[in-house]
Amino acid sequence: MNMSEPTQFNTEVLRGELLHDEPMSRHVSWRAGGIAQRVYQPADLADLQVFLQQIPADEPLLAVGLGSNLLVRDGGFRGTVLLMVGALTELRMEDGSIYAQAGVPGAKLARFAASNKLCGAEFFVGIPGTLGGMLAMNAGCYGGETWGAVQRVQVLTRSGVLIERTPQEYDIGYRHVALKQQNEEFFVAAWLKFGEGDAEAAKRDIKALMEKRSASQPLQMPNAGSVFRNPQGEHAAKLIEGCGLKGKNIGGAQVSEKHANFIVNTGGASAADIENLIGEVQVTVLQKTGINLHPEVKIVGESVK
Repeated sequence: MNMSEPTQFNTEVLRGELLHDEPMSRHVSWRAGGIAQRVYQPADLADLQVFLQQIPADEPLLAVGLGSNLLVRDGGFRGTVLLMVGALTELRMEDGSIYAQAGVPGAKLARFAASNKLCGAEFFVGIPGTLGGMLAMNAGCYGGETWGAVQRVQVLTRSGVLIERTPQEYDIGYRHVALKQQNEEFFVAAWLKFGEGDAEAAKRDIKALMEKRSASQPLQMPNAGSVFRNPQGEHAAKLIEGCGLKGKNIGGAQVSEKHANFIVNTGGASAADIENLIGEVQVTVLQKTGINLHPEVKIVGESVK
């Protein structure tokens, strides 16, 4: 399906890359899904501001990092995708805090903190995404959560205005972050505070967590990390496994044999295969345990009619 329309952008003032009818399977970790009408990878933060100033007010926008928490339906995304990874990558120390932009991967952030003799950022190595997505959903693992370290954030409004905000301006919970006042904005950076510590000990902890992740998760196959949130007092993986769903497949999508809260693309899975398997798991677990599993992954776009 061709979604292209005549460009509305003045490309002469843009320094990034603007693509049309771009397969999102290239930009999501499931390696499945439809095409995006437009994809823009900015050169840097200033370039992203210029781009957003040209966006029509009714244009659907989707910010994407590593695409590790995202499924784009097979009918595609009718709007513009903003690719933060490879663009917003600034990472530096600033007055004792870490300033990191939205395109910085979790593993890189963890290692940077350790190399600067800071402790408490080690858990970021277990999150398969970039800081922008981590801020948007308060991602966490191994006992740590993103917003536990946030001092303040930088956001861009959809009209390209740069704003600084504090955690007090957000409603923050388990895998949930929402601005208390309604406004469409995108996380572009954050200042993160960690305690001083032993750099070598932090590096050892990072290595141990990476080994633990590799041993327990199906990293060799396309996946999106944990599919479901853990219900209060429960573990989604344990519930799914207890319902006999390990290895369950629809088309090329399969509940991982290695970790039941992962759905893997065994080869050629469509977005519909993955979404239908998510639904099948939800229905089965609800019927057998009475517990409704809520997906962590974001599902966008149009279904094929």
